[in-house]
Amino acid sequence: MEKGRKAGRVAAAVLLAAAMAGGCRRAEHPVLTLSIAASLQPAMTEVEAGYARGHGGVEFRNNFGSSGTLAQEIVQGAPVDAFISAGAKPVDQLESRGLLVAGTRVNLLRNSLVLIAPAGSRLSGLSGLAASDVKVVALGDPASVPAGQYGKQTLVALHLWEKVSGKLVLGKDVRQVLSYVETGNADAGLVYATDAQSSTKVRVAETVPDGLHDAIVYPMAVVKGTHSEQAARAFAEYLRSAEAAAVFTKYGFRMAAP
Repeated sequence: MEKGRKAGRVAAAVLLAAAMAGGCRRAEHPVLTLSIAASLQPAMTEVEAGYARGHGGVEFRNNFGSSGTLAQEIVQGAPVDAFISAGAKPVDQLESRGLLVAGTRVNLLRNSLVLIAPAGSRLSGLSGLAASDVKVVALGDPASVPAGQYGKQTLVALHLWEKVSGKLVLGKDVRQVLSYVETGNADAGLVYATDAQSSTKVRVAETVPDGLHDAIVYPMAVVKGTHSEQAARAFAEYLRSAEAAAVFTKYGFRMAAP
């Protein structure tokens, strides 16, 4: 019996030590859960890898998707430390509900909207979307995808919306829109310049003038209720550093003015 009790105490001590060690590891290597606009996926993956190497191995759990959907998930209680949106409206929604840490919201990046077509297409510009040989036009769902909202604003401004709306296939995010055009399932699509840059299967038929839609900004903020506010603030600060800016610029983004 005594040997059994000793063995039990030893096992308990081992488990306690393991738990304490695990706690130390968690303290030394915080895990950040981030909700991030889908258009940022390649750039953010590289930025995070660089940050982890220089900051004690911070771990990232990323949820990439349409900004509107990500914001709604946060409203519904999804455990998120920080949010980077491809538009102001989803962040406005969270801010109005008091779901952001005060003083942490800042515009991080800017982008441009472009019309893309398959690499072999002869489509020459936005006016060509009304032509009979353009059967399917891909657009992010304006209900939740900022790129879709910018695209709809553009088509309305050019008096093309009524001519094109019957041809639309709506994507859940801008990366899906890119995929529709890459695979030939759409004759054209409206995506960010950074998405077009990432693909060899599409070409830019026209860069949309900024005046035809709202300014394309990527706000970021720390989400209230985070258990890693200090780590989230530190990472948010890093995203505005020269090192991170070099990566974002490589992927075609522009840094927003401070």
